[in-house]
Amino acid sequence: GYTEIEKVEIAKRFLAPKAIEGTGLTDANIQFADEAFQTIIQRYTREAGVRSLGRELATVLRKVARRVGEGAPTPISIGPSEIPDLLGPQRYFDEVAERIDRPGVATGLSWTPVGGDILFVEATMVPGTPPAEDRLLLTGMLGDVMRESAQAALSYLRSNAERLGIDPRVLERRIVHV
Repeated sequence: GYTEIEKVEIAKRFLAPKAIEGTGLTDANIQFADEAFQTIIQRYTREAGVRSLGRELATVLRKVARRVGEGAPTPISIGPSEIPDLLGPQRYFDEVAERIDRPGVATGLSWTPVGGDILFVEATMVPGTPPAEDRLLLTGMLGDVMRESAQAALSYLRSNAERLGIDPRVLERRIVHV
């Protein structure tokens, strides 16, 4: 995948000029601020590549072409504040700031062949007296590595509870839900 800086450069050098030409506009009709590209990348696309970015730029430029056709004075400057008017409400939000300040939430990274993402793994303890093998409840789309990691973490917690300042009896009648 591309970094955000690389996507901005690709948008400036290749995607925007192609979309400008495709809408019948010229460089004299429109001016893009780098921050406008960043806004589109951060809030309207979520991908490793640039296909969605190209589509969103084409949408912006079709709307600008319409304004020019209706007699709007040129050049039209596109900055970050104009993007919501052209593309609608923000589609993607930065969840990291919202989710990492709560107890019981850990931040991780996932890898896929087309990129990756930030994961939020939530854990809580609930009262219950399960058999030993059912003290850990794992839900969601977890792979084997995630399941084994959760089991290893709980084993570590149990074996080091006293050293970590945790009363080992607290863990006896609890189910850990991840």
